[in-house]
Amino acid sequence: MTQDNRNILIVDDMAMLRNIMKMQLQRMGFDRIHEAPDGSAALKILNTRKIDLVISDWNMPVMNGFELLREMRTSESLKDIPFIMVTAEATQARISMALRLKVDELILKPFTLEILERKIIRVIQ
Repeated sequence: MTQDNRNILIVDDMAMLRNIMKMQLQRMGFDRIHEAPDGSAALKILNTRKIDLVISDWNMPVMNGFELLREMRTSESLKDIPFIMVTAEATQARISMALRLKVDELILKPFTLEILERKIIRVIQ
């Protein structure tokens, strides 16, 4: 599967951060990028479209990234979708929680676009 054929979902309550990630993904050759402001909206997209990668912030209103990851990992149709979690709070407890739910990668804020690209490449290959 080429990059431009992959559907990527960016989940973050901050539109500016979604836009920055979207621009970087476009630079990497991805053109099927979907956006959601929280985990609940993301689940609606995940249940109606084929998504190949989720990049989600942890802290969001309505449904946070951890709750989204938990819902995905317990869903037969969504459990195998690669998931990159973005967080500013890298406590051992949070990292352990995410690893228990089989997060594919963690990105700690603040991060560079190079880190984002490296993590995406690692997950999709």
